[in-house]
Amino acid sequence: MAGPQPTFQLKSTSGSNVAFMLRALRYRNYQLFFGGQIVSLTGTWITTTATSWLVYRITGSALLLGVVGFASQFPAFLLTPFAGIFVDRWNRHRLLVATQTLLMLTSFALAVLTLTGTISIPSLLVVSVVQGLVTAFDMPTRQAFVVTLIEDKNDLGNAIALNSSMFNAARLLGPTVAGAIIAASNEGWCYLIDGFSFLAVIAALLAMRVPATSFNTGRAVSPAQQFKEGWEYAYNHRAIRSIIMLIALVCLLAFPYIVLIPIFAGTILHGGPHTLGLLMTASGCGALLGAVYLAGRRSIAGLGQVIVAAGTVFGLGLTAFAFSRVLWLSVLLMVVVGFGSMVEVASSNTLLQTIVDDNKRGRVMSFFLMAYFGTAPFGSLMAGWISDRYGAPVTVAFGGACAVAGAIWFATTLSSIEHQLAPAYVRVDG
Repeated sequence: MAGPQPTFQLKSTSGSNVAFMLRALRYRNYQLFFGGQIVSLTGTWITTTATSWLVYRITGSALLLGVVGFASQFPAFLLTPFAGIFVDRWNRHRLLVATQTLLMLTSFALAVLTLTGTISIPSLLVVSVVQGLVTAFDMPTRQAFVVTLIEDKNDLGNAIALNSSMFNAARLLGPTVAGAIIAASNEGWCYLIDGFSFLAVIAALLAMRVPATSFNTGRAVSPAQQFKEGWEYAYNHRAIRSIIMLIALVCLLAFPYIVLIPIFAGTILHGGPHTLGLLMTASGCGALLGAVYLAGRRSIAGLGQVIVAAGTVFGLGLTAFAFSRVLWLSVLLMVVVGFGSMVEVASSNTLLQTIVDDNKRGRVMSFFLMAYFGTAPFGSLMAGWISDRYGAPVTVAFGGACAVAGAIWFATTLSSIEHQLAPAYVRVDG
């Protein structure tokens, strides 16, 4: 059965900015999802930070940092577009419980390997690949599932912004906790904490009362036909195509800066795990500020211009960070980078969720996630290779310049995209 109807109307929130910014939390199912995810995602960021430092500690190699990033992300590139087909066919609620359970088990496996001293780069690569395979189904499922938790689609943009807030609050807290744990003991405890954190989101999912209408149970169309239909729909819609292309460009060439952060923390800024945690936390802080900004927006109108501005801020901040040799300046620039990257991606996500038809949502979001996460392994591998030869600063500066170039290109498409988006604005606000 469906969750309770909202207890107040959207207009009544205009007198309270805080209530307006948190309006998606008035839905019980979304409250459960939000609470469970913020605990689990904090654990995920603890693991992400721990893995980066573990690889750097064992090998000291920029190339292997890229290789491990590639191993964890490459399955998403291969499988996510096809996973979207099944997200549109299967029970999303049950599928999400299954993926979260499997990810919990991989975290426990890493904890056992590390705490027993048997962890190695080959074993880390194997677990990373398994995590990538599960994540290929988990990501589009989560994206499509959240929409079903919001009964009033006027609140959809706010829910996506709150999701970003949740993600980046975890990104803010997780690296700080990881840095402290690693400095006090070793990375194994980070993995163990992450494993237990999944229990929160699994419990939240099991407590939900999800409406049966949130799932597409049709089986008449073959998976191959569904994939072709989704591909043609996304490709022929210029706004969808342009947004996905922009995210693919940025994630391939600019976002891989994150795998090189241990080099900046250890070699360039002459720090250790605490410095790594500080840089990652600063980026998360900026992203959280960006999420708060988006949550306070009262309309999706103008998000095209926001994407252009955010992409420019992200690229310029990243380029400046590449050449900083002072810790306080690097931390400040990481705030700028986090803000710009989060606003660019979340605004793109909101526009796509607004445009797409419900029965194609899983497939379109899988293409978006392929662009977002699926290109990252190639970017990580390329960043590690370039950094090994020309240095991390040059690699990161190149990525920043590409982010600015992408924003400029997207700006040239805005007139036609805004014209296409006009009916969607009316559909949501009307």
